[in-house]
Amino acid sequence: MLARKFFTFTLLCLASAMLVAAPPVLNSSHPDTYVVEKGDTLWDISARFLQSPWRWPDVWHANPQVKNPHLIYPGDIISLTYDANGKPVLSVKRGRPNVKLSPGVRASRIDRAIPTIPLDAIRQFLSRPLVLTQKEIDEAAYVVATADEHVVAGAGDRLYARGIKDNKQTKFSIFQPGKPYRNPGAEKDDILGIEAIYVGEATAQAFGDPTTLLLTSTQREARSGDRVMPYDENEIDEHFMPHTPDSKIDGAIIAVVDGVSQIGQHQIVVLNKGTQDKIDVGTVLSVFRRGDTISDLVTEDIRDDKVTLPDEIAGTVMVFRVFERVSFALVMEATRAMHLHDAVRNPPNQ
Repeated sequence: MLARKFFTFTLLCLASAMLVAAPPVLNSSHPDTYVVEKGDTLWDISARFLQSPWRWPDVWHANPQVKNPHLIYPGDIISLTYDANGKPVLSVKRGRPNVKLSPGVRASRIDRAIPTIPLDAIRQFLSRPLVLTQKEIDEAAYVVATADEHVVAGAGDRLYARGIKDNKQTKFSIFQPGKPYRNPGAEKDDILGIEAIYVGEATAQAFGDPTTLLLTSTQREARSGDRVMPYDENEIDEHFMPHTPDSKIDGAIIAVVDGVSQIGQHQIVVLNKGTQDKIDVGTVLSVFRRGDTISDLVTEDIRDDKVTLPDEIAGTVMVFRVFERVSFALVMEATRAMHLHDAVRNPPNQ
């Protein structure tokens, strides 16, 4: 009996290893070469060659002779070849760059490397905090009043803020605390983070208690109680590589940025997994539409017999911003409608 169990375990391990080691599957209509165009994304190009676009790192050959081999520019030529074992390999040949020439200055490239995912869909989320902790909210400076007897304020108006202690910081971002993000089914006090609703930017005109701020740009009206935080000058990397998680992930969609009930391609969702779950930028997850629990009306001898239908794959998301306990992801593929609280897990056969 023990030998049989060991044999079965060995077979399962071998099968698992074979599954993980399986090479990426090419699309049946894949090209042998592709010339990169302006407006392409890395995901789009990968989808031309592979059935699973997130397997790009498994087939990408970073030519060390090419400057910035992980970046791809319009005009570059992507070629598909095979190694000695028959594994598909994608490599790049630099196209003719658009360059700027100036007297006495070296030529510099003026076209930009293509991004991993559509920047228009996520641009406003790349440079601002999206999630705050209660401690960060409590310790942040805040708008105590608007100037000139305004109840609310917009670009060009002045604000008075308390709690600004660093007079070397002159540029600030204004946020309104939003709804708390909670784990589905968890205890009510298990808050993963608090939504930070972006209001606008401001500059300091006069430091003191309170400090006078001038609103330079706004996306919504500023008001008393809004939080004031130092402007983050750090830029988010636009050229991350799509990849699957290193560990097992079993999470859920806990919010939709635009508040719709059904989720489709290129919408932004919030997941209840973050850096503490080893999620990072570029992580790709499959969305599983949770199976409904229904009454079995065929069974006659058992009343109120219930059955839960199996979960079904509904799409694919890619993470582009990560916080400790939550992350923001863009829906890359949607094969059926997705909903709030649908599961997110490792892609099958990753």
